[in-house]
Amino acid sequence: MKIPVVDFGAYKLGGNDVSGEQLEILSRQLKTAFTEVGFVYLKNTGIVQQDVDEVMNISKKFFLQPDEMKLPFSRKSFSNNPNHGWVSLETESLNPKRPGDLKEAFNTASLHPDIKWPSWDGGNGFFEVQSSFFLRCKDLCLRVLRVMAYSLGLEAEVFLSAHRHIGSDKNSSTLRSLYYPSVRSDRVKEGQLRCGEHSDYGSITLVFQSQEGGLQVRTRSGEFISAPSIPGTVLINIADLMQRWTSDIFLSAVHRVLLPPAGDLSTRQSLAFFVQPDDEALITCFDGSDKYPPVKSGAYLMERFNDSYGRK
Repeated sequence: MKIPVVDFGAYKLGGNDVSGEQLEILSRQLKTAFTEVGFVYLKNTGIVQQDVDEVMNISKKFFLQPDEMKLPFSRKSFSNNPNHGWVSLETESLNPKRPGDLKEAFNTASLHPDIKWPSWDGGNGFFEVQSSFFLRCKDLCLRVLRVMAYSLGLEAEVFLSAHRHIGSDKNSSTLRSLYYPSVRSDRVKEGQLRCGEHSDYGSITLVFQSQEGGLQVRTRSGEFISAPSIPGTVLINIADLMQRWTSDIFLSAVHRVLLPPAGDLSTRQSLAFFVQPDDEALITCFDGSDKYPPVKSGAYLMERFNDSYGRK
């Protein structure tokens, strides 16, 4: 099994509005992908490789700074949003049964004007680049959510009305710039990965990868398949709250990032835009089945953070 590639050109950012026939085709393709695998590659989205490279380049410059320069921007040091900021190496365990993940991250979880952003020699524009890409991802995710609603025979507002506050402090959607440094295979802890097995928490996730591999997705049959970087595409996956919302029609698939082969000292980068319903949005099964109990988006997210970062 492979993750399908779907041409999103009919509804790309900056393009004309999608026709009824085009929406029907897109919705059928996305529903098949999200039902069978939980992941899909979209090409011709309107977000081009130059946009992705710009974010990755300035993010890597930040990650290569000394830790003492990054510490003032640590996650949990921002009063208005506890998820905003830098996450140091091995701080997070997305599979709590494994040692800390071999990655760093910078979470753009708030666009609040009073937040202090990193700045260093040659690093001017960090906020502008991150926030601009955040808003591009927001625009794309709303289009994808509209197609997803259509695929289930729902009005678009069923999903869109629960995502009205993306980019404000009433919504926890987050752009994560992720950096995986070189790994010495003889120095890692037993069971340690670049990113442990996990499913995502919210509605959907948009992923942009550098050329290096390692991402794997678990299929419904239980096997892991590769999710390589395909230039010019965005990889989109279903997350937990969307699986609950759709009574398991859409699959929130477990995925992981493996260590590189022994002797491979290459680094890895990715960008992930985690789309979360508004914090106060109550997620209930759309078909009235009560297969899952109602849960507020923000409360579910905090519970998952407690697992990933340790309960303190």
